[in-house]
Amino acid sequence: MRLLKFIIFLVILGFSGQVFGQSSSELKRRKEALSREIETLNRSLRKTSSNKSLSLKQIKTLTAQIRLREEKINTINSEVRLLDNQISDNTSTVRSLQSQLNQLKKEYAAMVLFAFRNQSSYSKLMFIFASADFNQAYKRMKYLQQFSTYRKKQAQYIEGTKKDLNSKIVELDHNKREKFSLLNDQEKEKETLGSEKNKKSKVLSGLSKQEKKLKQELTQKQRESARLNRAIQNAINKEIEDARRRAEAAARAAAAKAKEENKDAPTAKPIAKGSSVLASTPEAAKLSSDFLGNRGRLPWPVASGIITEGFGIHKYGANVTTENNGVDIKTAEGASVRAVFSGEIAAVQNFAGSYAVLIRHGEYFTVYSNLKSVSVSRGQKVSIKQAIGTVITDPNDGTTEVHFEIRKGANPMNPSSWLAN
Repeated sequence: MRLLKFIIFLVILGFSGQVFGQSSSELKRRKEALSREIETLNRSLRKTSSNKSLSLKQIKTLTAQIRLREEKINTINSEVRLLDNQISDNTSTVRSLQSQLNQLKKEYAAMVLFAFRNQSSYSKLMFIFASADFNQAYKRMKYLQQFSTYRKKQAQYIEGTKKDLNSKIVELDHNKREKFSLLNDQEKEKETLGSEKNKKSKVLSGLSKQEKKLKQELTQKQRESARLNRAIQNAINKEIEDARRRAEAAARAAAAKAKEENKDAPTAKPIAKGSSVLASTPEAAKLSSDFLGNRGRLPWPVASGIITEGFGIHKYGANVTTENNGVDIKTAEGASVRAVFSGEIAAVQNFAGSYAVLIRHGEYFTVYSNLKSVSVSRGQKVSIKQAIGTVITDPNDGTTEVHFEIRKGANPMNPSSWLAN
């Protein structure tokens, strides 16, 4: 029973080690991804640093860089905590294995001593012939055979335990070295974060000198945002009105058909109000349900990118505030923009050289703006990850960003909680 418990103990430890390995590998992958994103932002900042005039995009990039650096430090903290748990588990395992090894050696020594005292064939025969009857003699003979077999197994268990013990000691030493390396990385990241925050503070302190220019840039940004919002609102209102008319027409057609067939007119269902009318048909209702069911698992509108400004209100300095109905995603020049879910193109808008695409998914809509070109048209069905256009690159600062929104009806929702991590 002692050996059985020991084997079960080792199996449990092996499983916990496997779980740790999976969690650790996921954290490492996330840390590497964050490092790549930070380096991408670094290249962008180096590219725009020659431009002495301050812009909101530069401040956004710095803010995003700091956010990613803080997330990387948190990821390292999680790795350290996992290693601390693994070191604690391995230390307990080493102690348990050492205790088990000592007990096995003690038992084996007792068996060797017993075997030494009864090693002659005469003693074994006397032990058997001294039995009271044949059954007892048979049992004594089987006992001697089993004792010999058990002694060999004990020797094997001792060797196996030694091997497991050495393996755990090596693993424990590796964990400690890895933790030491992570702590060094963490200190370097904290130093870099401090310098980035200082750089941002200096940039923000320069806002007062260029406040007039930034306010002009902000006014232009707000004007473009309001224009986009009006266009989206009008397109969604048109979709709602068209859906309401179709629902009313369907109800009138059903009543007319019943009258022709001399049947009682079916009980008229009230026409849904607001954006809910967009999901009044079975197909639209299913599409809405499927879209909602994929919350947190939607693909990104570009194959690779970094969110430089998130959803909501953002303050840059004392007097510069912006509001974002979606997220701005920095991506590669010439990147293809793709639909995050299947649906129907509700509108394609041209904004003085750039395009915006609105896709309907039942009661939900997705918006893709700041596009250089589009490859779809209104009324066209699109599938998930289907290309709909390419992102435009700002000729002034060389940045390439796509603006992405998710709306339920006309109400903006935070896309970050819908996109896959």
